[in-house]
Amino acid sequence: MSVLERFERGLERAVNTPFSVLKKSEVKPVELASRLRRELDDHAAVLSRERTAAPNSFTISLSAADYAQLQTWGLPALATELAANLTEYAASQHYSFVGPVAVAFEENPQLSTGNFEVASGTSRGGIAPVGVAGESHPILDIGGQRYLLTGQVTVLGRDPDADIVVDDPGVSRKHLEIRVTPQGVIATDLGSTNGLFVEGHQVPAATLLDGNTLTIGRTRIMYWAGAPLAHEI
Repeated sequence: MSVLERFERGLERAVNTPFSVLKKSEVKPVELASRLRRELDDHAAVLSRERTAAPNSFTISLSAADYAQLQTWGLPALATELAANLTEYAASQHYSFVGPVAVAFEENPQLSTGNFEVASGTSRGGIAPVGVAGESHPILDIGGQRYLLTGQVTVLGRDPDADIVVDDPGVSRKHLEIRVTPQGVIATDLGSTNGLFVEGHQVPAATLLDGNTLTIGRTRIMYWAGAPLAHEI
């Protein structure tokens, strides 16, 4: 019996539901667990020989029918089992998190029965006020492309002269500044049209914590404090 099969058997006992009675078109828990693992693998970032950082917050979007079915099982119990399974898998792959693994569900009426989507991110309980000390050698991950910030100031935007050019119509020409200071790594909105969001909160400036998610326009940026291997950038 595979690890995923053992997970499904354990979940059947937890929610007192035999999944063998599900229709072929309906979403099955083992499919959710498998997709979450793939999401974890796809977004894991090697920061050093000792550390591979991975997202710890997951949202599963389901069709109306599948969402209703999962509600009959008990969404909290299912989320707990999926998070535990994902945590166990991450340990076997030597992934590290910035916080506990959390799985949430949402209904998407545009999805058909049996189809679902998974989105991931990092969550460590909000943002820090400007002034909290951070580590050196920060890294920005933009769409899988990582940038080691060796300079004191890095400007992001659509302007060809920006230090990091972001091809996004929702991003201003000079949108965001990342400044490395003795007090921490500080992200500052440069008076952009659409603003800067850190962990979902719009802010004029914030000291970044390891694993923070920044959003400018439609572009999501991951911030990591640790230094990766030189050949990985």
